[in-house]
Amino acid sequence: MISPPEAPQDAAVSLSALMVQPGDQAPLTPAQQRFNALLARIEQLSGQIERLQAWSDRHRYVHMQALRESVQLAQAHRKRLLLFVHERLQTADFTDRQQRMARGLVRGLINQLAASADPQVQALADLYVSDEDTQEAAQEQAEAAQRLRGRIEEALGQPIQNPSYYQTPEEMMQAGMRQWQRQQEADEQRKAAKRAAKKAHKQAQKKSAAAEKGEVPPAVLREADAKSAIRTVFRQLASTLHPDREPDEQERLRKTALMSEVNAAYEKNELSTLLRLQMQVTQISPQNATRMADAQLIAMASLLKEQVAALEDDLDALQSRLSRELCVPVRADADEAAMTQALQRIQADQRHNADSLAADLRRIQNDAELKRWLKEQWQLAKEQVQSSSDF
Repeated sequence: MISPPEAPQDAAVSLSALMVQPGDQAPLTPAQQRFNALLARIEQLSGQIERLQAWSDRHRYVHMQALRESVQLAQAHRKRLLLFVHERLQTADFTDRQQRMARGLVRGLINQLAASADPQVQALADLYVSDEDTQEAAQEQAEAAQRLRGRIEEALGQPIQNPSYYQTPEEMMQAGMRQWQRQQEADEQRKAAKRAAKKAHKQAQKKSAAAEKGEVPPAVLREADAKSAIRTVFRQLASTLHPDREPDEQERLRKTALMSEVNAAYEKNELSTLLRLQMQVTQISPQNATRMADAQLIAMASLLKEQVAALEDDLDALQSRLSRELCVPVRADADEAAMTQALQRIQADQRHNADSLAADLRRIQNDAELKRWLKEQWQLAKEQVQSSSDF
């Protein structure tokens, strides 16, 4: 049996109020347990989406604004570094090795500033793309790419396709990731094909057995029952909420809004939403609303299962979008305080990056410090290339 709701009319009704409750002498049947479990899962997913969206609304604008300001400041510092190092290349007493290091640093800064479309940056880009510098840089990149290739192939368990196409570590890494993704997709497609074939075989066996006995397959009956149930609830709500039959203006507006919810839920086959609205609007006794035979509950469970799948897709999409936009992993099951701290850390990292560039600019005003700084940056770049090869 079902416990009746205690909420007043039009108050939000929890999906838990729709769950079948065990009787004094009758425990829940498997069909009733499945029905309850699906309602609980729908309520859980809906709550996770709502809470995650609310958390995003509280932090998203401030976080993205802070990142934007830090990135813009860092780019301004990079441009000043670029112009300063270029000027010193023309006037300072550099050895050949120091000149190569300085030109390499200039090219790196130009690459980081390329998206800005700044005329000064573009002019320097044209100036520093000489054959000698380009060949030297290309050779270093190609060697690093080949070192990385071996590690990627070891991890994949297969050779990289067309490795000669990829001349930088970044290109080789991207090729490896694409090949790994294709490998995973192919594996998943094979598994899905096997599952589909197995399911189709079972369904064919059931249909064949039913045909021999002159019976309608159970799946067909369940689908018909489910459609009949959702259609019945929709019609009852439509009859109760019909705005044209309401003389009071305020009540007509209320019913119009509720009817919009009903129509949206019906179009999406959201049975749980329709049942909740039925209890909310009509205050119908849950004993009458959801006391059904197991066959009906099984049929309705198929609609609830579809709703669960749709909510899971919505949650995955929301998590992926927020992770991409906020530049931190975002999960509905993660602690909100921990995610907020992750936002604060990346903001601090970006501020530190901009501050470090400003400190470098102040430091290299002295030629001796400039030369030491060039050596440090050159070594740091080599270490970064090596670490990318340690995939």
